[in-house]
Amino acid sequence: MPDRSFLDWPFLDDRHRLLAAELEAWCAASLPIDHSDVDAACKGLVAKLGADGWLEHSASRDGPALDVRTLCLIRETLARHDALADFAFAMQGLGMGPVTLFGDAEQKQWLSQTIAGTAIAGFALSEPASGSDVANLATAAARDGNGWVLNGEKTWISNGGIADIYTVFARTGEGPGARGLSCFLVPANTPGLSIEERIDVIAPHPLARLAFTNMRLPGSALIGTAGKGFGIAMSVLDVFRSTVGAAALGLARRALDEALDRVTKRKLFGAPMAVMPTVQASLAEMALDVDAAALLIYRAAWTKDNGAARVSREASMAKLHATEIAQTVIDKAVQLHGGDGVRSGQTVEALYREIRALRIYEGASEVQKLIIARQVLDAATGD
Repeated sequence: MPDRSFLDWPFLDDRHRLLAAELEAWCAASLPIDHSDVDAACKGLVAKLGADGWLEHSASRDGPALDVRTLCLIRETLARHDALADFAFAMQGLGMGPVTLFGDAEQKQWLSQTIAGTAIAGFALSEPASGSDVANLATAAARDGNGWVLNGEKTWISNGGIADIYTVFARTGEGPGARGLSCFLVPANTPGLSIEERIDVIAPHPLARLAFTNMRLPGSALIGTAGKGFGIAMSVLDVFRSTVGAAALGLARRALDEALDRVTKRKLFGAPMAVMPTVQASLAEMALDVDAAALLIYRAAWTKDNGAARVSREASMAKLHATEIAQTVIDKAVQLHGGDGVRSGQTVEALYREIRALRIYEGASEVQKLIIARQVLDAATGD
């Protein structure tokens, strides 16, 4: 039985506890699903999450800002049951994040479809020579009358190849580096957009490399203001970075649950594994790591929900610690399963493959350390 005591922490309200209980029941009835056809699985998950109302929490059309604690609870719970369900939910929110936070009324019409699960969203930021270094991206958008012409390439794009709508970041030249980027809303059927490559990874997700060749967009495709794309990207990541930690936390909780089930049922040298001091030490370390990650995640989410303009320090700490310890917790779970831990099809084997990418995307662990250090130094020097 998963530990639910964290729901009583003061970071969460009664509405979060009710949502967690409702989602737990939904997951028990709906997940996991068949992953043999990943594209079909993701499309089905988006449709199901939309039809059952869960994607209402992924974006905000007219009302209050996104509730980060709700996003974290949903991602943690979905990831614990089925990592692909977490992916499907998260990308609807991240892909439409620029529209939710900065879009105009016309652009926000797309939210009705992404929230309903009838349109799939993608967030096109990373490039072959620009991953964590967002300010260095090379895809360019040139003004053409009242519109724009885009040329360039994006890679590692989640939902690439199955998305109906992308938010695309490109260089528009208002200034050097980060000061010259803009964000555009691009339907997948726009002439000039092509899927150049589908990318296979160790935990299958729909990923692709996109190319833009003299792709023409109307002026209405610009999200926010030209030259403000870097700020848009950072604001979106400021919201969703904590939720990556929450997804990792869900994977870690599942690994701890699987380990507890294993050591209480499996006998070694005539007694349950659970009585062995070395096993108990591993379990203690796993439980400690899980709780520490949860505290950092829900602190960051609570801080954002309570009006902080930016939570870069808190979100980076949550993302860094949660993803790193989840790797450690899952590795311990694999070890406690022995040979079964690396058997294809076993839960802990799947968790081992799923967790690795979370230490890279939305800012690799090394980048999170730089962000934290800069925030600490700025606070110490008064900058």
